[in-house]
Amino acid sequence: MEAFVSSGEPPQVGQSVVLSIHDVGFGGEGVGRHGSFVVFVPGTIPGESVEAEVTEVKKQFARARLKAIVQPSPDRAQPRCEYYGLCGGCQYQHVSYPRQLEIKRKQVRDLLQRIGGFSGDVVAPVLACSEPYGYRNRIMVRSQWNKPEQRLNIGFLEAESRLVVDVERCAIAEPTLNEQLALTRRNPPPKGGIKVMLRVAPEGWSVGRDSFFQNNFFALPHLVRAVREIALDAGSRFLIDAYCGVGFFALELADLMERYAGVELDAAAIRSARENAIRRGRPNGEFIQGRAEEKFGELTALFPPDRTTVVLDPPRTGCAPEIIALLRELRPRQVIYVSCHPATLARDLNAFCAEGVFGLRQVIPIDMFPQTQHVECVADIRSSRALPPCQA
Repeated sequence: MEAFVSSGEPPQVGQSVVLSIHDVGFGGEGVGRHGSFVVFVPGTIPGESVEAEVTEVKKQFARARLKAIVQPSPDRAQPRCEYYGLCGGCQYQHVSYPRQLEIKRKQVRDLLQRIGGFSGDVVAPVLACSEPYGYRNRIMVRSQWNKPEQRLNIGFLEAESRLVVDVERCAIAEPTLNEQLALTRRNPPPKGGIKVMLRVAPEGWSVGRDSFFQNNFFALPHLVRAVREIALDAGSRFLIDAYCGVGFFALELADLMERYAGVELDAAAIRSARENAIRRGRPNGEFIQGRAEEKFGELTALFPPDRTTVVLDPPRTGCAPEIIALLRELRPRQVIYVSCHPATLARDLNAFCAEGVFGLRQVIPIDMFPQTQHVECVADIRSSRALPPCQA
């Protein structure tokens, strides 16, 4: 994807412009040009001609509101949600699902090339979710006092502000969550500013109220299969799960390994992980509370790096630089990096692979978040002791 730098005369706020949409930005907005000036328009698809009203002008780009579709794309779809375009939760309901997968793969490829310097050939096709709607098992509901209407709004943030859209039903949430949402609306928080977490508990797993678990049970088998296959291909005998949470990846891979260890700072998550190990019959490992960068030393004394796979599933902000530096020094046989943010993934892969210390074998995108701009990725990174340097 190009860097979207403008050099022409900017349009004016309030001006109506006709644009040919030729790309999609990383926030899900269509990209057009007014002369040589970049204009972002939500709700559009590459290949379309649209009329839009300019709402904001910056030094390098402008944003506009879609007024009319002059020439629609054959990939245009009818959104299933009455709040689409106002609620900020979804960006792609107007796009057919197969085209959504193509857009996401291109965005991952573009980010890896632009930020990481890697060949786009390492990116596999996106693995589709069997249920593009009604899949989310966890949603954060917000409350906010609506002063003009003198009532409490309960729902999600608007796409263009910090205001809360009053929502009765979420099209991408599991039916059980919509039942919980209806109950919350009948028994609302006492005031605005309160957040309510609604979730469906994963069957067979102990997960604390505030602990993380993947939010899409329908696409989860794809994620597990991808991680297991690349771990099996590396032939490691030991596993370290560095941000283990409730032990999900460690326990899903434990049967492939001689021994495993999970590390997590959150004490409640570690208690759940230990309970999950008993539930799932995985006695060949342990879960340790603490910071991964502080525990790697003692773990690598037990697990020889050249026979060890390290799993990283960090937050959206990516890996701490100290973790990357330490793993570059230790050079385990394999690092499996699971990321929900392709930009920080590309940045961290570039750091891992600098000077050819590691090589990037492949990146497998998985659509854990249909209808939205987000995509999960699994990256297979191998020590260059046994492999050629990074593909660039």
